[in-house]
Amino acid sequence: MRRLAMRRLGWIAKRLLAIAAVAAAGGFAWFAHMTAQPAPPLPAYVDGIVALTGGPGRVEAALHLLAQGRAHRLLITGIGGGTDLAVLGHVAGMDLAPLASRITLGRYAASTRGNGVETAAWARENKILTLAVVTAGYHMPRALLELRSALPGVRLYPLPVQPTEQGLAVWGPRLKLDLEEYAKYLFTLSGLSVWLPRRESGQVPPAHPTSAHPGPAHPKAAG
Repeated sequence: MRRLAMRRLGWIAKRLLAIAAVAAAGGFAWFAHMTAQPAPPLPAYVDGIVALTGGPGRVEAALHLLAQGRAHRLLITGIGGGTDLAVLGHVAGMDLAPLASRITLGRYAASTRGNGVETAAWARENKILTLAVVTAGYHMPRALLELRSALPGVRLYPLPVQPTEQGLAVWGPRLKLDLEEYAKYLFTLSGLSVWLPRRESGQVPPAHPTSAHPGPAHPKAAG
């Protein structure tokens, strides 16, 4: 009798593992499909734009939106300590001096959760109620989770930046990146990420616009 009960438990455990494996595979397929979709259309105008650093094309896309008059203010969150507008303007191929008073370089965030904290402080100070969010496609779901938690009264409009490289050579690294980000997304979705120690130190600095004076540095990623 005891042996029969053990067999039944083993059978149930195997079935549960199989169901969990199918659910995980299906969830990842949904995640990979969702994060590869093109950007939905943005409203003609939003109060602000936030660009989360950490990958190519993000800051450039946000700067071009600001220059096109699609928003009044821009926060670049998670930027390296010495990076300034001259460096960013060179990368984007733009003269940012006329936009300097509308751009804030956020140097507090060192993580996606930190991006949310920094963006919330900036949004409160600048009375932002509608916000375009610029980050990589694979990073967008987790970024939106953190931002919605930190900005419950702000309407968010995602603008995912998709990779320009195509072909088999980038398929392997892209799959690995998607798997890692999917795990982080599930961890954040579960609420467990709030128990992790913060990677940021000190208080969130005041979110005042930056200046366009040059300085020798490069952007630092906030992952």
